[in-house]
This record gives sequence, structure tokens and C-alpha cells, in this order.
Amino acid sequence: MPQYILQTQELCKEFAHTAAVNRVSMNIQQGDIYGFIGENGAGKTTFMRMVAGLASPTSGKIKLFGQENLQAGRHYIGCTIENPALYKNMTARENLEIFRHAFGVKNTKSTDKVLSLMGLADTGRKRVGDFSLGMKQRLAIAVALLGNPQFLILDEPINGLDPVGIQELRNLFVQLNREQNITLLISSHILGELSKIATRYGIIHKGSLVSELSADDLMDRCERHLIIRTDCADKAVNVLQAQLGITKYKILTPYTFSLKEYVGQSEVVNKTLIQNGLVLFESTIYEDSLEDYFNSIIGGEKND
Repeated sequence: MPQYILQTQELCKEFAHTAAVNRVSMNIQQGDIYGFIGENGAGKTTFMRMVAGLASPTSGKIKLFGQENLQAGRHYIGCTIENPALYKNMTARENLEIFRHAFGVKNTKSTDKVLSLMGLADTGRKRVGDFSLGMKQRLAIAVALLGNPQFLILDEPINGLDPVGIQELRNLFVQLNREQNITLLISSHILGELSKIATRYGIIHKGSLVSELSADDLMDRCERHLIIRTDCADKAVNVLQAQLGITKYKILTPYTFSLKEYVGQSEVVNKTLIQNGLVLFESTIYEDSLEDYFNSIIGGEKND
């Protein structure tokens, strides 16, 4: 049986009779890097705040580490939600010492440990107000790591970072997961980056969890397909239906269609079209991305 770090059952949060989070049932297993995907206003931050104890649910249940005693479970959670409050006139070390005392972390070596882990040990007397955005993000995560958490909740941690900063944090998340055995719940709009590290995904739309799947499931759904451009897509599809029995297609334009069959035998498709008098301009293999799958879920299902 898998050990669940987080389980929610029909979790709801209403504001003025409007459901910001609507009956969300989520399961995060120990060791997951869980990518939480949704548009602005979809309910990601509200959901994370409820799990972290920063907001109270209207209804529903939360279990942490298999227990309904949330006060005990939250001792093993670290979180960075929305814009964390940092003291801009202080150094990274001074910030961490303040938070260490506030959190009741008695181990004085915790500050040095997270400074080193986050690559901030050499910042010296530099004030946080002079940090780059990437350094501030790393410091916020360092604060979340002070209590040696087993579960880390990160709300849009790579938002606004340059490509180098994104890669640095991406590598850090994998390191925390593999070397520190930390389970992560990460929300992000940069879906291509999530797809490089996440082991499971949850897609939230208008407050409801509309899809929850593993990385392997995503690979299966983001299957390869042919994009074929001819002088007449309707005629081409009719020919392939009659002669090859195709069923998994989608007409994109009057001249272009996608085909999820015969991807490894595109020469058979090409030959059939040409032999039946069609002009073939393009026959290319493509693979859907996480963004493609996300858009298909929130914008209407694609034809199979």
C-alpha cells in the first residue's frame, strides 16, 4: 500500500457563496513531485493555503501523513505561498535566524545547513533588498526548509525567473526529492518546466480537480501523431478510412489533419494518399506537450 503524505476528500472553500475550491479530492504519495496546474484564479493558492493551515475549509477533509490530526502533521510541512515576507534590510542569515526562532527550531546548525543547500552561504553582509529575484526565491525556500520538513508546498516558485534561475531551482527540487526524501507539491504556469521533474500531476479548473495522473499516464496521453498537409484534408481522410481503416484523426484546416495511427508507418499513409491522386505537401511526426494536454482539458477534449 502506498503511503500518502496528503489526502483531501471533497475539500471546499467558498467566498461570498462562490466556490474557490470545489470538492477537490487529491492524493499525494510519499516521494512524489506533484505538479499542480491551473490558470490564474483556478484555486491553486487557496487549496495550498488550506493544506498549510493558512485558511480554513468551508467543508471537506484533509489528512496529512495518513492522520486527521493536522496540528501534528503540519510540523512536518514547509511552505512558500504567495509572496513570502522577507526582511529586506537584513542579510540572508539574519532572516533565517529570525524565522528559526519564530518556528521554534532549536538546532542552531539549521541556518548554516539551508544556507549551504540553497547556495546562499557566500552572500555575507549583502542585504536581501539587493538580492536578485532568484536569490529571494531561494531564500524563501530556505525559510521553508528550516524545520527539516518531509513535505514542501511551493506556490509558483519559478514565476518571473530567468532561464538560468529556473534551471537552478529545477535542479534543487530534484535534489531535495532524491537526496533529502522530501515530497513536493509545486504549482506553476511554466508547464514545460514542470514536465521535466514532476512524477504526478493535478489539473485544477474553476476550482475543481479535473484530472490527476502520473508522468507515465501523461506520456501515454501525449502520444505521437502525424500532421499531414495535402490539397484536400476531407478527401485524404476519406481515402485513409476506406483503405487503411483509420479512426483516430482530427481535421485541423481544409488542408491539414492529424493522425494518431500509422505513426511508425508514415510511408504507408503517404503512399496511399499519392496513389489516390492527392498532393502531399507535408507528413511530419509530432508529440503533444504538457501544455497541449492541459489546453485540451480546460478548453475542451480533443478527438481521439
